[in-house]
Amino acid sequence: MKMSMSVVPALQRISRPIGAILVDAGKLKAHDIDRVLQAQRQHGMRFGEMAVKLELISPEDVQHALAAQFAFPYLRPSPGERLLSAELETAYEPFGPAAERFRSLRNHLTLHWLNKADRRQMLCVVGVSPSEGRSYLAANLAVVFAQAGERTLLIDANLRKPRVHELFALENRNGLSTLLSGRCGNEAIVHITDLAGLFVLPAGPTPPNPLELLGQIGFADFLGSARASFDVVLIDTPSLSDGEDALLISARVGAALPVARNGHTRVEPLRQFMAEMKAMGIQLPGTVLNTVPSRRAKTR
Repeated sequence: MKMSMSVVPALQRISRPIGAILVDAGKLKAHDIDRVLQAQRQHGMRFGEMAVKLELISPEDVQHALAAQFAFPYLRPSPGERLLSAELETAYEPFGPAAERFRSLRNHLTLHWLNKADRRQMLCVVGVSPSEGRSYLAANLAVVFAQAGERTLLIDANLRKPRVHELFALENRNGLSTLLSGRCGNEAIVHITDLAGLFVLPAGPTPPNPLELLGQIGFADFLGSARASFDVVLIDTPSLSDGEDALLISARVGAALPVARNGHTRVEPLRQFMAEMKAMGIQLPGTVLNTVPSRRAKTR
């Protein structure tokens, strides 16, 4: 089954005044703009600072508007909205220590692995046991790549115990499993519009034959289309203890990022897993020691 994917258009870089951004966000009224501009001319302050001084908006509103102006999208919780998971720390707390660690990892991968000219922009996130934080890491890493302006696709290839759809508050009726079984097309890929260049393909309904689906030529065709259409493709996988899906997917992709959880992952199984991947010719551009807080005990 041959698959194709339309190329996602490049993100537009349009410089917009901070006032217009605040009006579109519902934080200012159109008639407030003239009031702020007049006071700004009198006091020589920046627009955002003046609007805060006039008590029309909060400092957090200014920060969010500046992030939009500089094409650095992040999320703010709003009452009554269906929220993405708080585990997406890079989306909700982009200036916090966790986000800084993910940006450091992104920069390491950019320097030592990412090279679209050499077709090195696809990476599996793998591990040996459950609850190591693979989905947490893959999702947050996808967010920081998107924040850097990269067209980023996050694929949930954990067809046994999928979780990415929960993190992004998505339905899981369609996804990788239904796409590979021919029951849907690329419309299963969801654009996370609040995070600009981020796209997510959920796992879909849990199939009885995950290894067989992932072993089809159709999966290889889909990966080839994804590689051509996106700047970065990250793939969440099941743990090795759940099956050999991660090895199969990593072999197709050619690169993997092993994850270990502090105080949880056993060293020897991880060492053997990494040795097996290297023997198969799978590139390992780094490893991650993940510290998952207790409130995320259910992360996989």
